[in-house]
Amino acid sequence: MPFPRPSRRDALALAGGLALGLGGPARAQQTPPRFGFEDVVARAREIAKFPYDAAVPPLPPELADLPFDNYRDIRFRPDRSLLASTGGPFRMQMFHLGFLYRRPVAINVIRDGIATPVAYNPQLFDYGRNKFDKPLPLDLGFAGFRLHYPLNAPKTHDELIAFLGASYFRFLGRDQKYGLSARGLAINSGGPGTEEFPNFREFWIDSVGPEANATTIYALLDSDSLSGAFAFTVYPAQETTLAVQATLFPRKPIAKLGIAPLTSMFFYAENDRRAYGDFRPELHDSDGLMVHLESGEWVWRPLRNPVQPEISHYGDRNVRGFGLMQRDRTFEHYQDIDLNYEQRPSYWVEPREGFGDGRVELLELPTADETNDNIVAYWVPNRPVEPGRELTFSYTIKSMLDTSRLHRGGVAQNTFQTHPAAAGSGEVVPPGARRFIIDFSGGDLPYYLNDPATVELVPSTSQGSIAKTFLVPNREIGGFRAAMDVRVEPGTQASLRAFLKSGNRSLTETWTYHWKPA
Repeated sequence: MPFPRPSRRDALALAGGLALGLGGPARAQQTPPRFGFEDVVARAREIAKFPYDAAVPPLPPELADLPFDNYRDIRFRPDRSLLASTGGPFRMQMFHLGFLYRRPVAINVIRDGIATPVAYNPQLFDYGRNKFDKPLPLDLGFAGFRLHYPLNAPKTHDELIAFLGASYFRFLGRDQKYGLSARGLAINSGGPGTEEFPNFREFWIDSVGPEANATTIYALLDSDSLSGAFAFTVYPAQETTLAVQATLFPRKPIAKLGIAPLTSMFFYAENDRRAYGDFRPELHDSDGLMVHLESGEWVWRPLRNPVQPEISHYGDRNVRGFGLMQRDRTFEHYQDIDLNYEQRPSYWVEPREGFGDGRVELLELPTADETNDNIVAYWVPNRPVEPGRELTFSYTIKSMLDTSRLHRGGVAQNTFQTHPAAAGSGEVVPPGARRFIIDFSGGDLPYYLNDPATVELVPSTSQGSIAKTFLVPNREIGGFRAAMDVRVEPGTQASLRAFLKSGNRSLTETWTYHWKPA
């Protein structure tokens, strides 16, 4: 059921009607209520009473058939950016419909508490090389929008956050380049059943004054299984933070609901090498999943490009935080002067009031190139999602380059693996085993280099056995190099774990890895 959008005339008439009321002097002092999150919640609650309308208005053929390069040639005219008249630091530009983006979204601007729709106008865009035989319809709508802000220089408005396609969005901190994305929700990612992609169908952007250092974006989400209201308050900074509030109204039982989903790309790296014939040593937007468990333990899981889809679970109660991280910041490890993988941000999610009982799930999909997002991470509640039960969540997402401040322990800086024929050192790999080598650095590890015998490797495997281990100082990184030789029956998947300790004190996060011998 489409929700009617008020026109500017409606909004002004409403304001005037509330001010005039029934003609008495007291009513002349009244002002219209300010549009806010509760208004979006009311709309989400109302549309949840009706079946989901999946219909998408057909685009004119000249837009529907646009190749990717032609679509990229359609640019919003910077001199037509919205929000400038308030004197505030934010600017808004819209994305045009076309190519893969065929579902229009309604966009509104909130000023002085009143929400006013933004009307489509072809003159807002530069169409580049594209030539259309007849004018585009005036009720075409938009595919999404983005906000700009003086992020990297006081007088330059850089792209800060963008919403485009389904419920996808991404945002940046200072000196960062776009890499991974976030989503409003994930439904049945990796099964059971068919994955569902909810859509943001309408947005309200709060215009702010000259002194504002944040703004709020409200969004109405809709899908076959639920509707929802979202509030995104964005705080631009060196590490931009997004405060997210969500209220959901399920229409149907949902087998697996993914909260705060993050989506990224991992093609290959030092822990998962294949002969692709590319000159670049590594290709990934993120290289690991990090999870902070209720117990206080920090877990690091290097990402992989598996040969078939795989799902991993971490934690089962009150996870304190999780994120897809780009830990490797060395240009020489990527050698890409155009795409700047070393500047791709990490996204770190923390619940504001506790998620409750549930788990972090990591979905890894195979990909044959770097153009596919094949990594998804999200939090899944243990409690069943049933219709008629309102759900609320609040959390923050921080966009980071330096993740070392998240915890004070040592980190798993590198992961390597090798088999007996390629051991390359005096330490022989036992027959039938696979050697995993982990470089731990940071935290208090430099202190323990003065007496390395006090440091112990604690390894484990869920299947098979550990045939051999060794631990040696690695002064090149100010830490230690650990190795574990693991034997597992072919076709059996093992969950490996390792960390360093001294006495009863853990010195590092817990490195974990999934391995299935061919």
